[in-house]
Amino acid sequence: MAEGDIDYELREIDIVQKQHQSKEFLAINPSGWVPALITPEGQTLYETHAINLYLAEKHQLSHIAPGVNEAERGLFLSSLFFICNDLEPIMKRYFYPHRYVVREEDRSTVKAKALEEALNRLKVVDQRLGKNGPYHLGHRFSLADIALSFWAATIEHLEALGPYPAIKECRELVTQRPKLRPKFDDQSAWNKEADQSIDWSTV
Repeated sequence: MAEGDIDYELREIDIVQKQHQSKEFLAINPSGWVPALITPEGQTLYETHAINLYLAEKHQLSHIAPGVNEAERGLFLSSLFFICNDLEPIMKRYFYPHRYVVREEDRSTVKAKALEEALNRLKVVDQRLGKNGPYHLGHRFSLADIALSFWAATIEHLEALGPYPAIKECRELVTQRPKLRPKFDDQSAWNKEADQSIDWSTV
């Protein structure tokens, strides 16, 4: 929405206060997850990457999502779905290990293993970017780069991205885009606050 100058009304949902599990929000998205998008036609859409791709195509934002007849379309979808289907579930195990264990004492093991697996996935991305970067589509910026930069930012404070210079370069380019920089600044501030104050085991 920022990249495309799309008008919208933002309604913030506080997941720490469990507003995503309220009756009001569950009436919008029964799965109880954010984000959700209510379109002008009254449809409710879920899943971040699906929403972003829908908006890009709906508003003809070809500069961030190659069209179906463009040669880069296949690589774009492959890159985006890799982050969505492969990296993201692992990152969720890192942040929410309590959802994946039966025994309390196993949380730290799940968290450590998730970070290890996430870094293995990022190694693959870094190799690809190193050969054909700085973006997933070479010199063409896209939604795949936004998705990667979001997750890279969540673990950047761990200094775990040192071995991945191509990812760091991609993220730097993405976060310095004028329309996106305020959003990533907000994310960095929230990450710092969350590290200090949020008990993720209750979320």
